[in-house]
Amino acid sequence: MTPDGFQIRSMRDEDVETVVSLWTACGLTRPWNDPYRDISLARGKPNSDVLVGEIEGRIVASVMVGHDGHRGVVYYVSVAPDARRRGLGEAMMREAESWLRARQVEKLNLLIRPENEAVRAFYEKLGYQEEVRINMARRLL
Repeated sequence: MTPDGFQIRSMRDEDVETVVSLWTACGLTRPWNDPYRDISLARGKPNSDVLVGEIEGRIVASVMVGHDGHRGVVYYVSVAPDARRRGLGEAMMREAESWLRARQVEKLNLLIRPENEAVRAFYEKLGYQEEVRINMARRLL
């Protein structure tokens, strides 16, 4: 159950600094991923967007969602440390799922760092299951 007044919407230009600060406070940023560039690449596109959750005008949660036409993916799922344990993370994930369903995307994949047991437990509680795969990557830039 989310708090009264919790609303989710697409991110706006004036939200950029607040969202980057939220991601930083949640430990989601990495030196090799420029959050400003990530936001610019994802916002308001046919295949991606950044959604924010707010209470009384304060952004307290976010999710970056996108798809390739078949599988969806989420990034930067975040809830402000002082707003956790109130159902906001679940609400953001459900909204990302709805966003994907509205675009006829059949499956949502997500990546979790192996040491992040708390996040793994969160997603398991939401019904996500581990699928054994080999994830390979190569940096292009």
